[in-house]
Amino acid sequence: MISGFESANGMLDSRLFDRLLGLALARGGDYADIFCERRHSSSFRLQDGRIHEGGVTLTRGVGIRVLVGESAGYAYSDDLSETALAHAAETASLIAHEVNSGIRSVRVSNRSVSPLYDQSRAEHAPASAYVDLLSRADIAARRFDPRIVAVNASITDDLQDVWIAGSDGRLVQDHRPLITLGVQAISKDGNERGSGYVGDGGRSSIDFFQTRTPESIAVEAARISVVNAEAIPAPAGEMEMIVGCGGGGVLLHEAVGHGLESDFNRQGVSLYSGRIGERVASELVTIYDDGNLPDERGSLSVDDEGTAGQHNILVENGILRGYMQDRLNASLMGVSSTGSGRRQSFRVLPQPRMSNTYMPSGQSSHDEIIAGTKRGLYAKSFAGGQVEISKGDFVFMVAEGYLVEDGKITAPLKNATIVGNGPHVMTQVTAVAGDGRLANRHYTCGKGGQYVPVGVGMPTVKIASITVGGSNVG
Repeated sequence: MISGFESANGMLDSRLFDRLLGLALARGGDYADIFCERRHSSSFRLQDGRIHEGGVTLTRGVGIRVLVGESAGYAYSDDLSETALAHAAETASLIAHEVNSGIRSVRVSNRSVSPLYDQSRAEHAPASAYVDLLSRADIAARRFDPRIVAVNASITDDLQDVWIAGSDGRLVQDHRPLITLGVQAISKDGNERGSGYVGDGGRSSIDFFQTRTPESIAVEAARISVVNAEAIPAPAGEMEMIVGCGGGGVLLHEAVGHGLESDFNRQGVSLYSGRIGERVASELVTIYDDGNLPDERGSLSVDDEGTAGQHNILVENGILRGYMQDRLNASLMGVSSTGSGRRQSFRVLPQPRMSNTYMPSGQSSHDEIIAGTKRGLYAKSFAGGQVEISKGDFVFMVAEGYLVEDGKITAPLKNATIVGNGPHVMTQVTAVAGDGRLANRHYTCGKGGQYVPVGVGMPTVKIASITVGGSNVG
């Protein structure tokens, strides 16, 4: 019996882990694991000054995986009866083909986990507390400027518990809080409309919003909205680009980070494949992926395979040092997992994914970078974009951007996009400021149909040349 497990879990009898792992490996296999999940979420949405949606969801289920070489057998069940789970284990075992292997004897034991966030919070706040935060955000955004004509806001408070058992004998448990408050403000200035969105939160509780208040989030969203309503059409063509600190890390995440995930590199479809030890960026560029930053959105005490989150050096002074590894790809590439195996839920297999990806501070200053720019785009934040992993080509939309002329920030710009190639852009970095920070915003990364929370960050960075797409071609 594993001390304290049954009372904490309330889902499976602890003896089942040993039995299910034995059944999963009955036909052979290199490794098997079980991912047991319980998720309790509260969410509320405000529109037109009123609460339009509110609800609580409870999700429970178990996924069982068997690894054989490069292949994985997987089955899941939200029926937690022993019969259903045994059937899932036997289904996952069909990936292996050993004859008369027989049920293996597996015994797991509890391994301690160093928590990165509050492990004691087991309950949600009263519904009235969430509604109050949304109402305060709505009032603050509207008061910011009379041009604000609409406000939408939402809050989600998620409590996820996971138990991960492996045929190597590990059994780990993690309690993962995650709270997010997002505000969209829409403004109208004559015939021009603008929109601004800010989402904030982390692996914390509703108390997070005592310091990062709903008013501060709403005012920032309203400010961006008004700026965009006043903006002029973005110019088109080649120019210098300054990437803003914090939220500019979205560019780093999309244009470079995905190309450093191990599955793409093992399969040889990334431009970074087979290039460890080579120069892939300017010597000013260092990139980390950190899974163990306290309270950050992308942090995990353990990943979804039971490996502790780690500080991973991906690029160091322009030299490629490593990839983000899950268990399967690490084994096939002859290295260790970097704690990067992540999944959206018990229904899907883990993949190598980013956690908190960022560039540390450099030696320049923000003001020096602006002053040294003849004509360029200051992309303070991004609204999203697309990247083709095999080529590194990307297209990004700028959420808040400004024209820089003769060393000064001048007009705000609207409808600006940037087009480029991630690896090439990293060679074009000519200055890195000393203002590096995590964005502390609501970012969710999609890959292979799965979505997981992540963190991004960087200092102010200057790129020598970028293609800007805009409607002003004069």
